[in-house]
Amino acid sequence: MSDLSTPLTVGERAPEFSLADARGNEISLSDYAGKNVVVYFYPKAATPGCTTEACDFRDNINSLRSAGYEVLGISPDRSDALESFAEAESLNFPLLSDPDFAVATAYGSFGEKELNGKKSSGTLRSTVVVGPEGDVVLAEYNVSATGHVARLREELGV
Repeated sequence: MSDLSTPLTVGERAPEFSLADARGNEISLSDYAGKNVVVYFYPKAATPGCTTEACDFRDNINSLRSAGYEVLGISPDRSDALESFAEAESLNFPLLSDPDFAVATAYGSFGEKELNGKKSSGTLRSTVVVGPEGDVVLAEYNVSATGHVARLREELGV
């Protein structure tokens, strides 16, 4: 993890946010007050790892919702790219646009990464579960796209 943002810890208050979804509608964390929310960060829509992870959330959304969890995906992509991604993959949960990395930074999901030997800064694949009172109940950073949702479900007892 880089010094560019500080990871959240369990028990800490989750930072409030309002971001545009794939259709340009504003979605806020406060819209989910009283609910458990899985907020996951991914680097770029329609890339192999991000597609794997998004489709895993799509395929598990019914069991997550049945257990009282909503899912929000956040990336730096523009709303039109998110809309194309959501439609292409039949995603059934909101994707939110964080183009300036403000929310990723607030959630400790912005940092230095390396791809094909090249270093850059950007959104790190991370998941934060926010409880009904707005507190962090689980925070995982630099997760692997493959198998992440299954492991998350196990940790949440879903």
